[in-house]
Amino acid sequence: MTGLGTIADDAQYRVLEAQFRAADSVALLRHVMNLLGLIFVWTVFAHCCSPILLAGWSVALIGTIMLGLWLDRNRRLSANVGLTARDLRRHGMGGLALGLSWAGCMMIVAHAGETEELVALWTLVSCIMVCSAISYAATPLAATAFLLPCIGGLFAMFGDGLQLPLHALATSYALSLLAGCFIYARTFAHQHSSTAQLAEKSEVVSLLLREYEEGGSDWLWQTDTMRRINGASKRFAETLGLPPEQLEGVPLVQILAGSAWESGRFAAGLHSLADHLKRRESFSNLVLPVEVAGKTRWWELSASPRYDDNGAFLGFRGVASDVTVQRESADKIAQLARFDPLTGLPNRSHLREVLDQAVTAAGARRPGCAFLMVDLDRFKSVNDTLGHQIGDKLLSEVARRLSKACRGQEFCGRIGGDEFAVVVPSALDNHAIAQLADSIIAILSASYQIDGHILYIGASIGSALSPVDGRDSEALIRSADLALYRAKDDGGGVHYAYEPQLHAKAEERRLLELALRAALEKNQMHVLYQPVVQADSGRVVGFEALARWTHPELGPISPAKFVPVAEEARLITPIGEWVLRTACMEAVNWPDDVRIAVNVSAEQLSHPSFVATVVSALAQSGLDARRLELEVTESVFMNEDAGALRVLDQLLGLGIQLSLDDFGTGYSSLGYLSRTRFTTIKIDRSFVVGASKDVAESLAIIRAVVTLADSLGMATTAEGVETEAELAMVLALGCKKVQGFYFGRPMSADDAGALFLAAPERLIA
Repeated sequence: MTGLGTIADDAQYRVLEAQFRAADSVALLRHVMNLLGLIFVWTVFAHCCSPILLAGWSVALIGTIMLGLWLDRNRRLSANVGLTARDLRRHGMGGLALGLSWAGCMMIVAHAGETEELVALWTLVSCIMVCSAISYAATPLAATAFLLPCIGGLFAMFGDGLQLPLHALATSYALSLLAGCFIYARTFAHQHSSTAQLAEKSEVVSLLLREYEEGGSDWLWQTDTMRRINGASKRFAETLGLPPEQLEGVPLVQILAGSAWESGRFAAGLHSLADHLKRRESFSNLVLPVEVAGKTRWWELSASPRYDDNGAFLGFRGVASDVTVQRESADKIAQLARFDPLTGLPNRSHLREVLDQAVTAAGARRPGCAFLMVDLDRFKSVNDTLGHQIGDKLLSEVARRLSKACRGQEFCGRIGGDEFAVVVPSALDNHAIAQLADSIIAILSASYQIDGHILYIGASIGSALSPVDGRDSEALIRSADLALYRAKDDGGGVHYAYEPQLHAKAEERRLLELALRAALEKNQMHVLYQPVVQADSGRVVGFEALARWTHPELGPISPAKFVPVAEEARLITPIGEWVLRTACMEAVNWPDDVRIAVNVSAEQLSHPSFVATVVSALAQSGLDARRLELEVTESVFMNEDAGALRVLDQLLGLGIQLSLDDFGTGYSSLGYLSRTRFTTIKIDRSFVVGASKDVAESLAIIRAVVTLADSLGMATTAEGVETEAELAMVLALGCKKVQGFYFGRPMSADDAGALFLAAPERLIA
């Protein structure tokens, strides 16, 4: 509107055009008024003003008028190129030049004329300002550029203090004109902007109507009083693949029914259409199947009855459209909403619906319905090693086998991932459910051949029976899930039926997890230190840091109980970091040749910041890296993760010692022993107990481990030594270090430090 910005859209451009049209329509009045004002000045002020000054001013005024005419002419000549905001600014320059000319006139007269003559000049200037304000009203920039110099000229013309009232009146008058120009311009722009938007919308509607008339997807139809087609449109006939004349006079329902007309077996939508036509009532968005060239299409119809001026019924007139694509898309979406796209089995929500219906139908009947949750064993390793493509094909084959195993009343589906479920609407008893579960496990555990790979996986199943194990779907699913958890805990490949104590254990585990999350913050955990001694001399060479938890209400909680919960709840990393930092802070107070051993879980080792955490713990405590020994179990190597080896190599590079805990009890492999420089191999207590009882296998394992460690330059530590006989036995077998109750139970940091104050040569319990 002002020309200080840019033209952003077509509506603003149309307002710009309207501004110039309005300004051009009254431009002649402005020019004539300025020429008359020139004559008036010469007539009134020639006797008192310098002719030279008046002549110079006259030339300037005429030049200004010519400049305005020239700018307007150039703008009109270039209008075919397009107007811009610059044209408004140029128009404003013309107004500024004109305003400066009249301001100059007022300055010339102010020094020569009397008060009466000044009033006469002000009367002239007022007329010119009114005329210019009218001509510049649609262009507020030009109006402002003209009026502001005129206001400035007033200060020169009425500068005398005695003329202050005249000056105030004249200034107020000029400012009122300026405000009026802006108000008018704002209203002008708003009206023309609305008109431009309305014109744009009208153009869009006209364009849409033209497109609809030329190739719209909808078509018109009408019937007579007997519900027969009357005046069939070309588009209607083309859609049916028939000539228009063949449709004339044929009942609409007959045309839409196609081959079903003879049998009378109409779709429900066609019956609804016939009812509306019969009752002569309007309808809209009625979707029904229509046979076209032997194929079923879906049409959407809307219509209203027609009446003449006398109220006589003439028939129906309506519109129809082919919505087959939309209908098929909706059906596909509905299919995706209820079925798993990978396996084609019912998905979680569909299974839930079926289970809800089964529970409702079973009611209080005993036994009622059954729900089985099926989880694949070892599927993750297949997915990780062979890729998701093989994994997806394996899941599809599992789904095919599960469907084959559930050919009776059972309803099977996929919950998600590698979890499936089976709903048995009417279960016989627990024995029948166990038989079904065993057969499913057997079928799913058979070998698979996928893309040249022979694959073996298993299945674990948890089951629940209504109403004993749950009176609604939610409770039944929860019970089956707890039973499945128990089956997985037992090693997998088995079926486990829900028992009430499972819920109690799950609730206990949940409460334990909640308490464990707050244990560190509330200082409920502490670290105990168990001595590790030289087997032959009994000298203390180190301690193993052991986390302990004492709950204020539950009392001491065994590590065997809270450590699995911590691992499952992903709390083992913060707990392990706290133990590491605490142990380093305590060990720095011990003699320089005494080490501190800290257990590290596989989860900690795989954490990206683990090495940085160890470095930070050493730096904060000031402990020499050679005095820190990190104990890992064989589980960190079970996935053959090269990342674990890289982390261990980084730790070794820092000078930290490594110990392999519980060697021989888990996923033993000699390969990683040759790739990682362990300082110590720890022999599990189970072998120590077995060897003390002359169990040949335990004796052989200890001898083998000692021999292996000696050949690789590693020490051996026998765990769990509790008697003198066990000590003598491990000494005879060649173990270098010993740990167990015989030498000391886990103790506080103060008690551990007290051992060195007495400087004992040998520690015996």
